[in-house]
Amino acid sequence: MSRVALVTGGSRGIGLGIAKKLAEEGFNLAINGVREEASVREALEELRGFGVRVEYLQGNIASAEDREAIVSGMIAKFGKVDVLVNNAGVAPRTRSDIFDITEDDFDHLMNINQKGTFFLTQAIAKWMSELKVATPDSEISIINVTSISATVASKTRASYCMSKASLAMLSKVLAVKMAEFGIPVYEIRPGVIETDMIEKVRETYHQGVKNGMTLEPRMGVPEDIGKVVAALVRGDLPYSTGQVFCVDGGMTIARM
Repeated sequence: MSRVALVTGGSRGIGLGIAKKLAEEGFNLAINGVREEASVREALEELRGFGVRVEYLQGNIASAEDREAIVSGMIAKFGKVDVLVNNAGVAPRTRSDIFDITEDDFDHLMNINQKGTFFLTQAIAKWMSELKVATPDSEISIINVTSISATVASKTRASYCMSKASLAMLSKVLAVKMAEFGIPVYEIRPGVIETDMIEKVRETYHQGVKNGMTLEPRMGVPEDIGKVVAALVRGDLPYSTGQVFCVDGGMTIARM
């Protein structure tokens, strides 16, 4: 039986890059996103072109009701989940100095990036533990896509950095808990990746790359992250639960 992966925020950007690589590995896919299904039909059909089953589970992970619907949808449509990829997240509505961030903007970002991810993962992880007990030979794992912003501070993106640092700790705590069931947990920290999330500052990042911001002289692409996810779910990196994989072109290496 084919393995099944749930990819949050999987209809575009990094999430779609991950979904493509999972489809190449033969995974059936549940793609979560907030847009209407009609708006993401092209991406869904592209994934189905790999010959796998693809279902769309619309919902905002910041909403308890939507999270419940996502989990219920997984149970109804697939009856299992082998891999959870926590990728959904938002950038700040505006890049504001830490002194100027409003409570409304802070809550909007944290409710999605931090709270929503936590409680969706809680529900899925409980189910995964039951599945693993019932089928000990199943290959189940959790992958959290965070950001180099988990450790790299930005005074104009304080809430975003805080949310990613929180998810980095969630990855560690989850790795400890899920080890009880033989389920590995991994964290991937992308650097600057070519997606619509960086649209407003794209030229700044391009210039940074030209000036040596990264050791590899290019920006990353979603498929770079997808390849790491594929390696993890194939089991190419065994004995490494709880580990962090920076996919940033060497950006975070300290240099003199």
